[in-house]
Parts: sequence; C-alpha cells; structure tokens
Amino acid sequence: MTRPRYFSALLAFCMFSTGASGLVNQYVLATLTTYILGNSIEQFSIVIASMMLMMGVSAIVQTKMSDKYLIDKFITLEATMAIFCAFAPLAIYWAYASFTDHFLLIHYFFVLTIGFLIGFEIPLVMRIIEQNKVSLKTNLSLVYAMDYIGAFVGAILWVKFLLKNYPITEISFIVAGFNLLIAFITVIYLLRSKLIKHVWFSLILMISATILLSVGYWKNQALSHLLEQKFYDDPIVYSHTTKYQHLVITENKQLNDVRLYINGNTQFSSLDEERYHDLLVHPVMSLAEPKSVLILGGGDGLALREVLKYKEVSSITLVDLDPQMVNLATNNKQLSQLNKYAFSDARIKILPADGVSDIGVRSLELNSGEFDKDGSEILERVASINVYNLDADNFLKRTGEQKWDAIIIDFPDPSSIEINKLYTKEFYYQVKKRLSEYGFIAVQSTSPYHAKEAFLSIGLTLKSVGFNQIPYRQYIPSFGDWGFHLAWKNSKSRQDIKDRIRKIQAFAVTTTFITPEVLVASLAFGKSELESKSKCINRLMSPCLMNQYLDYSWQVD
Repeated sequence: MTRPRYFSALLAFCMFSTGASGLVNQYVLATLTTYILGNSIEQFSIVIASMMLMMGVSAIVQTKMSDKYLIDKFITLEATMAIFCAFAPLAIYWAYASFTDHFLLIHYFFVLTIGFLIGFEIPLVMRIIEQNKVSLKTNLSLVYAMDYIGAFVGAILWVKFLLKNYPITEISFIVAGFNLLIAFITVIYLLRSKLIKHVWFSLILMISATILLSVGYWKNQALSHLLEQKFYDDPIVYSHTTKYQHLVITENKQLNDVRLYINGNTQFSSLDEERYHDLLVHPVMSLAEPKSVLILGGGDGLALREVLKYKEVSSITLVDLDPQMVNLATNNKQLSQLNKYAFSDARIKILPADGVSDIGVRSLELNSGEFDKDGSEILERVASINVYNLDADNFLKRTGEQKWDAIIIDFPDPSSIEINKLYTKEFYYQVKKRLSEYGFIAVQSTSPYHAKEAFLSIGLTLKSVGFNQIPYRQYIPSFGDWGFHLAWKNSKSRQDIKDRIRKIQAFAVTTTFITPEVLVASLAFGKSELESKSKCINRLMSPCLMNQYLDYSWQVD
C-alpha cells in the first residue's frame, strides 16, 4: 500500500512535468508550421487552438473508460505520448519534403493526436487519486497548480534556453525524454507499491519507448539534414537555427553558385547578388553623397561591401537583429569571400540593455591593391564601422538626435508580423527623424510584378509620413522582377530627383552591373503598374502589407 502524501507528491510532480512538456510540444508544432508556411500569428493560433479542441474532446472521451487498470493506462498514455511528441517534427518534415501538397494531413494528424493525448492526463490523474482513496479535495488544487506552474516553466525554458541552443527536431526528443524519465520514476515507485497490474507489459512499453527515443535522438540530426537537402537543388554546406531564424547555405561548385536561404526563402545567389546590391546601394549613394551611412538589415555584409567603396564616407553603422547572421558573414568562407571581408576588422558587440552606447568605433583597413617598396601590400584606411545586434526599430528609438546622410533598408520581405513592423508608418516615421535634411533612403520593396499591391503599399506608407518617393525596378534572375524605393524628405520634387538621376554620367566607384543607363531604365513602369487597388498604408496595429503579401503575392508566374 502506498503513502497518500508521497503518492500525491509524485503525481503532482508528474503533472508539473506534463504541464511543461505539453506546452513546449505545442510550441514545437506551431513553430515548425511557421518555419514551413510562415505567418507566425496564424500558425500559432490554429495549431494551439486545434490542440485545445482535442484536449476538450479527450476529457469527454475519458469518462467512457472503465476504472480498471487506471495506473496501467496512465503509463501507456505517457509512453505513447513521448513517442508521438518526439518523432512528430521529423515525420512532419518528411511529409513536407515528400508530398508537399498533402503534408498538412500528416501535420494535423500529429497536432490533433498529441492534443488528444495531452487532454487525457489531468482527468486520468484525478481518477487515480480518487481510486486510491487520497483526498480529492486537498489534491485537486495541487494537481492543477503544478500543471500550470509546469507550463510556465516550460515556456521560459523554451524561450531562454531550448530555442536558442537546439533545432526543433532535437527539442522534441529532449522534452519527450524528460517527460518519459519522470514517468519511469513514477513506474518504479508504483512497482514498489504494487499498484501496477500488468507489470511486464508496462516495463516492456517503457523500455521500448526509451530505446526508440534514444535512437531517434542519436539519429535526428542526420535525418534532419537528409530531409532538409530534399528542399534544395544544391548541396547544403551550412545549416543552423538561431534564436531568430533558420539559416542555410548551399553551394554549386560547378556553377560557382553560393546561395543563402533564411527560413527557406532565397536571400541571394552569388551569380546575381551584385545586381541586387548595385541597385540597392549605388543610386542612394550617388544622390546623397553621404559622409555617414546607416544600413538596417544587411547582416550578410553585401550592402556594406558596396558602401565601403566610397572613400568620402567617414562613418557606417550597420544594425542587424541576429548576431549569428553577422558572425556567419564574418567567419564563413563562402560569405566572407562574397562580402570581400567587410566585417574583418569591425568591432561587433551586442547592445547593452540600457540603450545605444559607444561600442568602440574602429577604423577598418582594407587591401588597396598597391604595394610598398618592401613588397608588402598597402592598407587603405576606410570608414569607421559600428555594428549593432538589436531590433532596428528599437535602435532608431534609442539613438537620440543622431542623423545619417544615407539610410539603406535591406530587410526580408514582410512575410511575418515581426518583419512587417519594419515596414510600418510608425517605423518610417522613426527613419525620417534619423535622416539628415538633404539625405536619401533606399528600401528593398519586394516584387512589383509578383507582389504588386505589397510593393505599392511600401511606397504609399513612405509617402504617408511625408517622404517623397520614387519606385524603381530591375530584373534579378534569382528573384525575377524586383523593386526598390528611393525616398527623401526635403522639398525637392520627384521630377527634380529624376532629372538628377538622368544627369549622372558615371558612378563615382566601380560597379559590377549598374550603369547610369540601367538606372534611368529602372525608373520605367507600364500603364497601371503603379495604380493600387487596396491603397494600403501599413500600420503597426493594422498590418495590411503583411496580409497583402501573404494572401495575394506570387499568384502570377
């Protein structure tokens, strides 16, 4: 016979464990869906709501179960749930890689099944407590409290530790393994108390689950890499999930094509990235003739590479949220060669929590191509560089009265609410405050053909805060027809700036693709191409740009 106090404490600890693992498992499935489909708000809402629905269904279904062998049923439940939760991400990933059009069937099979299993836990524990003559009145609050406290602890561990240090496919095995360990401890205690009826069945089930999870954990990285490769035409040479995004680099050595993907979306191809960065950087640099430049985004260092060509620039500030992206661009062989070692001597520090402070501006010296008498190559002193790793919106709000002559905005497309914030009226208002009186900004603006309404929304949003703006475009083979915006805040008209562009005889630096003629041609749009049906001005509390991008973009090939 078991002692009621110890028995209640053990079950309470089980509920703490299941509360923590249950919530993390919901986060794992929702995050995985976000990685695949995008739109984090929608995916988290649907996945967690679906699991909550099944938890309610299972709470009703369990009332139809007999009271026989409740502890045996609880052990079976925990072992089964550990297996499902551990292997769900790999199975969903396999389904997406193998039959993309129907992978949601597999995805929601796991979402609904795991939600159903989680819903059994609390009712089953309450029935076990009641069956073993332990006071239900005094233990009801304990069971629920430990479940909720466990969920809180699980959420903190998810945000502060798990997501930062492990890929999704590994987190699922860690969490399931922890939950199975607690179940194992419970089984040992219950065996000693002779409360398990089918001893050998329970032991075999627990040992089998442990073996499956151990093998799965051991093989999960190899399996993940094998599955991930199915999504890319060229061999993967780097794959890593940071706190903020999933980074993949592929390389086709025959074509000399290096590609960076962020969350599965093409960031650039080395075959044509110079076209993109020429169009993003050189028009604004030619018009602004800046001494100081702010780059928002651009953690790959490719925009920085182009800015560093301008000797008159004395100060460059680059802001990218993800320190791992900057670290990759600094230390990865393929990326550092592409960006011409742009970060090679820049001091990089994470912003202190109390605000933007001096992080030690340091001059950057690059090879000049000229040689001294002793045969050593002369180092040429160029702009001082500050690199900050924090959210661009927070950076702009913390910079006091500092202004820049040119601001280059190179964010990914607004496919999530986190990125959409950086295309809003509120954000552009902060940008306007940080732009010098006669300065210019350049904004990456997605495709004017494949995402017409999103492209036009960016221009309308810039205009809504008082910017004058000119859209322009260029064909980038990796992306297709791609768009940008030039914007300024002084009284110069659009025609004045277009006239200045047409008067450019040559760029002040060596470019790879862009010429004055190419820039002039990029200003041309056809009939109705600049006419918006939605008239969407993107706001923080009304993210119409993200909705336009997700719902209507890339419907035309």
